[in-house]
Formats: sequence, structure tokens, C-alpha cells
Amino acid sequence: MTSERIWAPWRLSYVQHDKSVSEPDASQVDLLPGADPGCFLCRAAACEDHQQVLVVLRGTHCVTLLNRYPYNNGHLLVAPRRHVGQLSRLDPETHLELSLTVARMTEVLRKLLNAQGFNVGLNLGRAAGAGVPDHLHWHIVPRWTGDTNFMPTLAGINVIPQSLEALWESLRAEVQTCPASQAARPARLG
Repeated sequence: MTSERIWAPWRLSYVQHDKSVSEPDASQVDLLPGADPGCFLCRAAACEDHQQVLVVLRGTHCVTLLNRYPYNNGHLLVAPRRHVGQLSRLDPETHLELSLTVARMTEVLRKLLNAQGFNVGLNLGRAAGAGVPDHLHWHIVPRWTGDTNFMPTLAGINVIPQSLEALWESLRAEVQTCPASQAARPARLG
């Protein structure tokens, strides 16, 4: 039997619970009113160095960033810029922008990565699995036919074929060519 190696060096910081990986200190950013300095989503919403915090799109009311510890290539997080943990505390403008941004980003990922489907979800509260229960965020996970293989099933390992930096650059460029208005008419997924 032959053995293959899968290299994913960016996962080491997650496995070792290293909280300092490329994240700005709260004192380095001008946080929004009501922000939690310990919340990585609040820091991403305020940080001007988009690449450092992997922000691919910042709107008036929400921010989209790459998940630093993705389930799949292209795994994005879409969150309100304001630190809020309950859907009922979102104003209508934020609700609308979040929804339109999720739609837009699925189109961007479909076009850029040829995604054939998506898992889009929100874990509302710690009991539901939210890792950051006080700051709402939607996960967008691109999927492809046959992408579930023996690695995640038997070994608990996800293979991510692209570096976060390369994907960030591609997404930033693609977001510029996919205006928000295209999200209203998403292409049909195979």
C-alpha cells in the first residue's frame, strides 16, 4: 500500500489553539461602537488591512471574510459589522444586506471555484454549535459532487487544496467583477 502526504501547515495554529495567528490586536484597530475587543469578527469589521484579516468584502452593514479554519476550499463567513448575537436585534437594512451578500458570494464562489452546491448555515447560540455565540455569522461552504471522501469520514481530516492567501486574492478580484445586482438573479446550480 502506498502512502500519500497531505500538507496543510496553516492548520497547525488551529490544532495548537494559537489565538495570535495574523489577527490584529484590538488596540491596533478602531473598533465600532459596541464592539467586543476579543471578538475576531468585530476586529475584522474594523480592520483596514483586509488581507490580514481575510476580508473579501465589506459593506455598510456586514462583512465577508474567509474562514481561517475552513471545512472546504472557499469557506466564507458573512457577519453583521455590529456585534450582535440575536436575529431579533438586527435592523431591516442589516437583514437585507446579509441576505443579499450571502446570495452574491454564492455566485462569486460558483463562478470562481465552479462550486456545484453550497451549505449555508447559521448556528444560533452555543447550544446550537456557535463558536462565537454573541456575534451572528453565516457560513457559506462550497460543495462539489463527490467531495465527501474517506478523509473526513474516517480520519476526521479535511483536505483544502488552496492556500488562504491565494484564495483571498482570487476572491477580491472576482468580487469586483460580480456586482451586487447579479446576486438577485443567481445562476442555476447543477
